[in-house]
Amino acid sequence: MSLARLVVTAVKVEGRTKAEVARSYGVSPRWVYELCRRFDAEGEAALEPRSRRPRSSPHRTSEALEDEIVELRKDLMDLGLDAGAQTIGVHLRRRHPDVSLPSTATIWRILTRRGFVTPQPHKRPCSSFIRFQADMPNERWQADITHWKLTDGTKVEILNVIDDHSRFLVASVASSIFKAADVVASFHEAASAHGFPASLLTDNGAVFTAIPRKGTCAIELETAALGIRYLHSRPYHPQTCGKVERVHQTLKRWLAKHPPVASIEELQPELDRFRTYYNEVRPHRAID
Repeated sequence: MSLARLVVTAVKVEGRTKAEVARSYGVSPRWVYELCRRFDAEGEAALEPRSRRPRSSPHRTSEALEDEIVELRKDLMDLGLDAGAQTIGVHLRRRHPDVSLPSTATIWRILTRRGFVTPQPHKRPCSSFIRFQADMPNERWQADITHWKLTDGTKVEILNVIDDHSRFLVASVASSIFKAADVVASFHEAASAHGFPASLLTDNGAVFTAIPRKGTCAIELETAALGIRYLHSRPYHPQTCGKVERVHQTLKRWLAKHPPVASIEELQPELDRFRTYYNEVRPHRAID
């Protein structure tokens, strides 16, 4: 039996005073009087548990702003762009610089409630990863090659180079296949615009290292001649080059949302447009 029913029974059936019942059950006399008043007016329904949710919430995000958040989410996803809560928050602040806007956590809850986020309770939390980053720009670059298909199914390669500290996309270059000399040429072209890095980090692809062949490849010779420290990730451990791997993912999502291209000559302008957006428009937590 619920406490409310015990209190009402003691007053209505046993005939005890409300003050006495309040003392016996250790509750507020005001609550006893209110409960009895409700029972007289509503009968048994008055004894059912009631929601404690407030009738109004003055700080609740307005429906119009929630709709704008959802619209931003859809627009960014349709363009193949990052559409997380933090990114949406930045775009909102750009639109409404003088308005108090919801926090990143609130935006995330709105997206979840509207069905745009699927909770993943078993996913490894970000806090469990050991992070590292260079302390200064041009202290370290990360470079890697990924693949893309043209309209006829031909596979081409894309070399992405990113600054480890600022996440600035230094280069994004397409080629039918990258040879050792092509990697060196792309490295010099990027350095001519942004300066040489103090170190370079890549995986163990054949164009990046000849150690398995007991030799030295072109980019290893070039960085040694320039006094640039050259680092390789642990074999079969792409997390070491996680920043440039993440760029691959963002780039491919962008390309998938744009018209297919039939040649490298058509692909390169798309990469140039992506790099401009990535560096100059897309919100960057690393460089604010």
